[in-house]
Amino acid sequence: MNDKKSNTSEFYGLLPTGIDGIDTLTALALDLTWSWNHAADALWQQLDAELWERTHNPWIILQTVSRQQLEQTLADPAFRSRMTALKSVSDASTTSWFQQAHPDAPLTCVAYFSMEFMLTEALPIYVGGLGNVAGDQLKAASDLGVPVVGIGLLYQQGYFRQEIDRYGAQQALFPYNDPGQLPIMPLRLPTGEWLRLQLTLSGFPIWLRTWQVTVGNVTLYLLDSNDMANLPVHRGITSELYGGESELRIQQEIILGIGGWKLLMALGIKPEVCHMNEGHAAFLVLERANTLMKETGLSFNEALAVTRAGNLFTTHTAVAAGFDHFSPALMAQFFGDYARQELGISLGELMALGRQSPTNRDESFNMAFLAIRGSGAINGVSRLHGAVSRQLFNDLFPRWPTADVPVGYVTNGVHMPSWDANEADDIWTEACGKDRWRGTLDDLGGQISQVSDETLWKLRTTCRHELVTYARKRLERQFTVSGHPPELIDCASRVFDPDTLTLGFARRFVGYKRPNLLLHDPDRFIRLLTNREQPVQLVIAGKAPPFDEEGKALIQQWGQFIQQHNLYQHVVFLSDYDMLLAEHLVQGADVWINTPRRPWEACGTSGMKVLVNGGLNVSELDGWWAEAYTPEVGWALGDGQAHGNNSAWDDAEADELYSLLENQVIPAFYNRDPRGIPTQWVARIRQSMATLTPQFSANRTVRQYTEQYYLPAATTYLTRRAASGAAGVSIVQLRQTLTNAWPDVAFGEVRVEPVANGYLFHISVGLHRVSPDQVLVELYAEGIDGANPTRIPLETKSTLNEGGIYIYQAVVSTGRPASDFTARIIPNYEGISVPLEDGLIHWQR
Repeated sequence: MNDKKSNTSEFYGLLPTGIDGIDTLTALALDLTWSWNHAADALWQQLDAELWERTHNPWIILQTVSRQQLEQTLADPAFRSRMTALKSVSDASTTSWFQQAHPDAPLTCVAYFSMEFMLTEALPIYVGGLGNVAGDQLKAASDLGVPVVGIGLLYQQGYFRQEIDRYGAQQALFPYNDPGQLPIMPLRLPTGEWLRLQLTLSGFPIWLRTWQVTVGNVTLYLLDSNDMANLPVHRGITSELYGGESELRIQQEIILGIGGWKLLMALGIKPEVCHMNEGHAAFLVLERANTLMKETGLSFNEALAVTRAGNLFTTHTAVAAGFDHFSPALMAQFFGDYARQELGISLGELMALGRQSPTNRDESFNMAFLAIRGSGAINGVSRLHGAVSRQLFNDLFPRWPTADVPVGYVTNGVHMPSWDANEADDIWTEACGKDRWRGTLDDLGGQISQVSDETLWKLRTTCRHELVTYARKRLERQFTVSGHPPELIDCASRVFDPDTLTLGFARRFVGYKRPNLLLHDPDRFIRLLTNREQPVQLVIAGKAPPFDEEGKALIQQWGQFIQQHNLYQHVVFLSDYDMLLAEHLVQGADVWINTPRRPWEACGTSGMKVLVNGGLNVSELDGWWAEAYTPEVGWALGDGQAHGNNSAWDDAEADELYSLLENQVIPAFYNRDPRGIPTQWVARIRQSMATLTPQFSANRTVRQYTEQYYLPAATTYLTRRAASGAAGVSIVQLRQTLTNAWPDVAFGEVRVEPVANGYLFHISVGLHRVSPDQVLVELYAEGIDGANPTRIPLETKSTLNEGGIYIYQAVVSTGRPASDFTARIIPNYEGISVPLEDGLIHWQR
């Protein structure tokens, strides 16, 4: 490790050399463990407290402080002792959960591809939820020892930075991110040469620079196109995150998917599993198959049959319009030669992988469809989102019931150590131990339940006080920059009461999240805020996409509301919502508000972050809250049904939200016992911390991915990869055989005999050219009252003649009428996933 850090120092030429201990300090600065293990904070504060407060970036501090300051500080025995102890912890080799639970696992590497990663505000390559999930899962994988590497892009400007002007309007700024000031390293070959990859875009070769980020025990690799050897038009491809038009987006996604896979190959990393966090990285499906083609001589379809078994697609989108689409012309521009020369297929064949109707030449190319047709498994990010996604993708599986659409779910979780306050960390450590997030979490609920009312209420009081202090400083700076008058700047330094019920609301400002639901009845809301006996204060933050005028208008409406009614003591809108601001909000807010239109919130993670800090949720029954809510842990909004853009329903839910706050939330906070403790409130805190914090942690999420998806995918992929991918050849041949013979498959006579507690089914099936071991014949019945469907395999009992007519039988124990059960025939060969890999189906008429 020291050699790598030394190379980094030499590359930048910014760190002084020859100081005893500088290599250790450099190693700590470049390991993002400091973003969640705050024991290192004191080191960076001692070097430069002001710069640490402004940047939370140890790498900048090391480059900024003088040689004299470094020498003096490193000569301090107390500093050296803390530094050495932290380095010893980071170097310690401990047996991880993964090693203990799966010592003989075939899984050696998962490559996690994502367009954004939220790891720390010091590395601004994220926007929000998608990056939050990716960053927190990398951190949890490090904690648990799951062998993961991340693949992403390094953006020169990233996502825009937000300022709110004196009129309450959002202004977008795009500061340049100097790679030399980010906690990253150039990725170097053993010779010392910077690893640069060449990629062809629209027939023109470009160079990609490569970087690495240390995230505890996990490495994140980043690619960028800002190489001096490239044309200006190509150097800017990785400038903005989600910026530009479709042509820029397709180039970014080619770099992520194809470039990312090429990077793994250049490093000699051969993952069994590739995890696509949304469809942005789906082009890796093509390049992974291309690599196997070159290694084995397989055709593209044969190679895809092998490699898709090792690909997992996680969708985060709840509406069809949310997926990236590229026009046929754009695809021809960037993939015409690639399809023919690299994959050996026509552009039409490639386009078919991204179309709902493969033969419709006018249809655009959908990245989610490519991810589906190139994966061995698909999942949504909450139980409800899994159901929504099955409906969303239903048309890709004609004649299959929605319940059979192959989309499972793993509900997101957050990396609790990244979001807990110091006070919360102390309480959890005393109750549950320092390594509590590295195991199975089995005992955490019982242990944290033993914490006293006094301790829990002190936690909330301390965290709220700290948020008020932070909000004052940030708002004062915000008002100064935006040119507000001196009296308002002075007011900003005194806003809020640290003992008042504090609500938090922070997210992207887009219409479906209804960020202005609280403004539906301004007079009622003002009365709620300014009640002298039971006052309320609200902290708001969030960005509207730069070209979303509706979202920007929603932000300005809040600014005008605060200004018009002089509510600065009760409502503040803090600009530039980033990870640092999010940390303060989720630690200090007593109640987190969430008001999306169901079911458009795929999961939502912001409300999960308050759990570890004793915060409570008031949220729409959507995403994660639909499976988390009970009356003992918080409050629910809505009736659990979808109502679309119905403005009347928005009105009704606004009224419901006011009523919840007025009649339940606010009284519960202010109803105190003789000790000054709101016992009912604290009871909810205890129950929420005990039951929800373990359940909605990234620890649980990553263990679930590992056991339900990664390990089975690795096993299946390695089985298919054996013998130069012979299974891929067999799968393609059998699929074609079935497709050709399927029109002749037919049901004959169906007889049903009553038996004790059910029925005996006799079904004649004409398979003709199809072998019985290539199909499954089963009875299917729709689920009742939301239950899962019933599927009962039938067994072959006899052959009627030489013409391929078979008799199938099954005894069904049921109280339902026999007419509820319908026979069907589906493919069943070579361990394929049905209907994901073969969607043929024949129903009894």
